[in-house]
Amino acid sequence: MEATKQAFIVRNRHICDPAVMKADPWSFLADAALAERAAAIDPARARPWPEPPIQGDTVWMGAADAEGRMVSYIQSVYWEFGSGVVLSGTGVGWQNRGSSFLLDPSAHLALAPGRKPFHTLNPALARLSDGRTMVYGNMGGDGQPQSQAAVFSRFAMFGDDLQQAVTKPRWLLGRTWGTMSVSLKVESRLDAAVIERLRAAGHDVEVIEPFSDFVGHAGALVRDGAGVVSGAADPRSDGTVAGY
Repeated sequence: MEATKQAFIVRNRHICDPAVMKADPWSFLADAALAERAAAIDPARARPWPEPPIQGDTVWMGAADAEGRMVSYIQSVYWEFGSGVVLSGTGVGWQNRGSSFLLDPSAHLALAPGRKPFHTLNPALARLSDGRTMVYGNMGGDGQPQSQAAVFSRFAMFGDDLQQAVTKPRWLLGRTWGTMSVSLKVESRLDAAVIERLRAAGHDVEVIEPFSDFVGHAGALVRDGAGVVSGAADPRSDGTVAGY
């Protein structure tokens, strides 16, 4: 949770249209920068939160073909109904990402001609050292990078089955679709002792239902070196894994 806060601090202060960013994004991954962020974490005490929140509405999809091509894809209209404008004759609703701009001309997210708006979309693809390729993603506003980090680390680093990695209890710090709450939401399946330790550290913990929409809908596909594709869909949603 505290590492998430540190990442969001960097995100909120620097990330914008790459053409006008004043910082090199790779500099945030330098050893010294990561050490500075790690040093700012007190495992026994929660950092005051939140930073300014952002709304969203999103879906993730992944695809793989017999020749090894893989796609990680996120579609989002931003707020629940996007801009509220439907393109005439198509039924397609327009997105509303422009609301992420600020009207302060000195801000890094200042509204200006030709600039791309800030967004939370981050469809992921990973090539693992053993030859496997993994596409994975999640919907859910600020929860996207948190759930993606959980699913990836469970599968690639800790050896969980792909479906286990998606199904296991998750959490979300900050806001997600359909709610203004900025508490630390944890699914009730999380170990009760862990929940109590989080509260003791000062986190504003909100225990939510065991398979909650709040933590988003995750999914993943993995293709191994022999061309076998496996997939996982989130029991929290109506998504599925299908072969054609």
